[in-house]
Amino acid sequence: MAKRAAPEVNAGSMADIAFLLLIFFLVTTTIEKDKGLLRSLPPIDDSEVEPPVIKQKNLFTVLINRRNQLLVEEEQMELKDLRQAAIDFLDNGGSTNAEGETCDYCKGKKDPSSSDHPDKAIISMKHDRETSYEQYMDVQNELVAAYNFLREREAERLYKRFYPDAENVYKAMLAEKEKNQFSKDTILNSRIETIKKLYPMKLSEAEPDKS
Repeated sequence: MAKRAAPEVNAGSMADIAFLLLIFFLVTTTIEKDKGLLRSLPPIDDSEVEPPVIKQKNLFTVLINRRNQLLVEEEQMELKDLRQAAIDFLDNGGSTNAEGETCDYCKGKKDPSSSDHPDKAIISMKHDRETSYEQYMDVQNELVAAYNFLREREAERLYKRFYPDAENVYKAMLAEKEKNQFSKDTILNSRIETIKKLYPMKLSEAEPDKS
C-alpha cells in the first residue's frame, strides 16, 4: 500500500502574525521609569584652597540614630517638627553674609545664636548604618521641603504678578522650565536662579557612623 504524503503546513503567514504580535506588544506594553531623587552632585574641586571656617551657629546638625530617632542640634525632635525648625534656622538672618550684606528679605527672629545669613546657613545631615531607608528619605524630604517653602515664598513676593493664577509660583516656574527645556528662556532661567541664590541649598550629608 502506497504511503500517503504528509500534508504541508502553510507557514507563509507566520512571519506576518509574528510581526503583528510584536507591534501589539510594543504599543500596549508600559515601560516603567526609574524613580529616585532629583539631586545634583557638586562638581569635583581639585583646588588646594583651604575650606572656610564655619561658625557653629551657621551649622544645623540633624542626626538619625540606629533606632530611627531624630536628634536636631543634639536634642530629640519629632519628624513633624523638623521642617519648621529648618525654616527658622535658614530664615533667621541674624547678621550678614560673606559680602557684608544683610538679609533684608528674611523674616526670622534674627537670633544672634542662630544662622547669620541664608548664604552661610548649612544643614548637616548624618545617619547611622542601621537607620532605615524610609526614615532617611522622610528626613531628607522634610529638609528639602524647608528650602522649597522659602523659595516659594520669595517667588511669590518677586514674581507673582507674572503668575496671577498660580498658587505655587516657584513650582509653576519649574514646571514651565521643564515644559520648555529645549528652548532658551533666559528670563525664566534668570528668575529661577535669582530665587535659588536667595536661599541656596547647602545640604551636607556626612558619612554614616560605623558603629
